[in-house]
Amino acid sequence: MVRVVRATPVELAAAVQALRDGELVAFPTETVYGLGAHAAYPAALRRVFELKGRPTTHPLIVHIDSLRYLTRWAREVPDAATRLAEHFWPGPLTLVLPRAENVHRLVTGGQDTVAVRVPSHPMAQQLLTAFGGGIAAPSANRYGRLSPTRAEHVREEFGAAVRVVLDGGDCKLGLESTIVACLDGKVQLLRPGAITLSQLERVVGEVVTETSAQSPRVPGSSGAHYAPNTPLSVVSSGELEGLVAALTASGMRIGVLALHPPMGTYRLTTWINGGQRPESYAHDLYAHLRTLDKAGCARILVQEVPADERWDAAYDRLHRAAASATELADGGDTVALGVSG
Repeated sequence: MVRVVRATPVELAAAVQALRDGELVAFPTETVYGLGAHAAYPAALRRVFELKGRPTTHPLIVHIDSLRYLTRWAREVPDAATRLAEHFWPGPLTLVLPRAENVHRLVTGGQDTVAVRVPSHPMAQQLLTAFGGGIAAPSANRYGRLSPTRAEHVREEFGAAVRVVLDGGDCKLGLESTIVACLDGKVQLLRPGAITLSQLERVVGEVVTETSAQSPRVPGSSGAHYAPNTPLSVVSSGELEGLVAALTASGMRIGVLALHPPMGTYRLTTWINGGQRPESYAHDLYAHLRTLDKAGCARILVQEVPADERWDAAYDRLHRAAASATELADGGDTVALGVSG
């Protein structure tokens, strides 16, 4: 069971003051830990991009504590967006809307849209209410790498570079929010998360899933993202054990994230059984990949997850992580490892 943790008055006061001073604060949400900056403080926003090594064309998500403040950030809130917010906020849904005139271009990645959400984690709610404004917060990790789901992950990533890290325990969900754009009279799914396509459609009807060059850029939308330092490949269920056996027989140390225990005994292998429940698999995914990343392996193999919308978020993150490895590897290595998809 995930601990529900609240900040002490001293921790909260320190975090609020840091934000007002233009410093960065790491804080928990129900999805992952965020690296927060005063959303109306350009120098603080620049610090987010610098610390993460994040391109300034990659937009940030503004976190607010209530739907009633949405119009401070969006110049237009379509009926579909209101219905989604009323149904899913506070929660793991990010809405992309036309930006209000006052929203800084660093928040939007230079676009005319802004991404906003209301997190449900009690410590995030405390912080946002006490701060009294918007907090722009991407995930608290280096750009393109694994998102943090525990405070210790943030400290490992940034050390003393982030003065205030609020420890809210393990994140309840473990994968980033569902992102939905409500623009030009249509509702478009831009990033899968814990809220599924079917759940969205029950609230607003048709949701477009196809994206194009004209779709808004959103966090995590680059082809390669969410990657451990160790090269990762996604392989089919039927290929997994044979591939592990062949690679370890050649002397390669392998990390495996599968949906089941190993059928055989494989030397030089660290095998993690992620299980077959989509919610618990998603909750543990980044923590499991961090464990494998520290195991001294030459390659991480991940069993392909089921073709089911409850697994869509995990599928998305794993295939972007595999794309990151492909960018670094030569083509022959990728083919030899039997990459799926």
